[in-house]
Amino acid sequence: MKDSFAFFGTPYVARDTLALLALRGFTPEVVITNPDAPRGRGYKLTASETKQWAVEHNLPVFTPSRLDKEAIEHIRAYGCAYAIVVAYGMIFPESLISIFPKGVLNIHYSLLPRYRGAAPVEAALLSGDSVTGVTVQMMAPALDAGDIIAQKKVAIDPHETTKDLRPRLITVGAELLAEILPPFLRDEITPVPQGHADATYAGKLKKEDSLVDLSAPDRENWNKYRAHAEWPGTYFFHPERGRRVVEKGGKKMRVKITDATLEKDGSFKILKVIPEGRKETAYDTFLNHTD
Repeated sequence: MKDSFAFFGTPYVARDTLALLALRGFTPEVVITNPDAPRGRGYKLTASETKQWAVEHNLPVFTPSRLDKEAIEHIRAYGCAYAIVVAYGMIFPESLISIFPKGVLNIHYSLLPRYRGAAPVEAALLSGDSVTGVTVQMMAPALDAGDIIAQKKVAIDPHETTKDLRPRLITVGAELLAEILPPFLRDEITPVPQGHADATYAGKLKKEDSLVDLSAPDRENWNKYRAHAEWPGTYFFHPERGRRVVEKGGKKMRVKITDATLEKDGSFKILKVIPEGRKETAYDTFLNHTD
């Protein structure tokens, strides 16, 4: 059996990984991604970033809505020796994992077993970590609990946000995967079990989690801003002079933070905001023009 592989992935994280793997000579037999979904203000049916890339490069694409028996048999027909998964968005049943003789490799953006789950990059920034990393693991039925194939540490700059850190981790992860694939396929790498007792979890972000309390410690607010910079963005309800709350139509005005920094003295400084129903403006300007 040739060492062909199937690639599972959906958002730009997966697309960028696939593109780099292709540059290194690893091209999948088939790309499996989520079905087209409504996007944008007009809710136009749009293909995932990974599907768009695959179509542009004339690769077979499969977009099952469920990984059921029929979908698994369709994937099995490609006869792939192994699979690579990057931010696919669906849980793999054991019946799917088992069709790949050499297993299923998954890139996870943390040093497992730390930060298992959907938001490891955000969790590292929220915690103010100075180091994170990338793990290539064997996929297992339990969440991010597979044996470790390779890991690489990555230093976090104190001023990095998810917009800065995630692209770096994508590149590191793709390069690491391309580096270890040849020895892995020659059975020269022995997977190492994770220390499950040391596992921590990073759950999926919710919009309400990005509410900033301006009275909270500066470092806490800065880390929240960094972690939520890509999505969903941080916001607050502005306390006016005399501790009154700005209101619009009887409701509190929601103010989104679009730019902020951590000053040398350790203070969290908001630079730009978008007040509800208004255009982006400097934070100082917003404060000075709010009655």
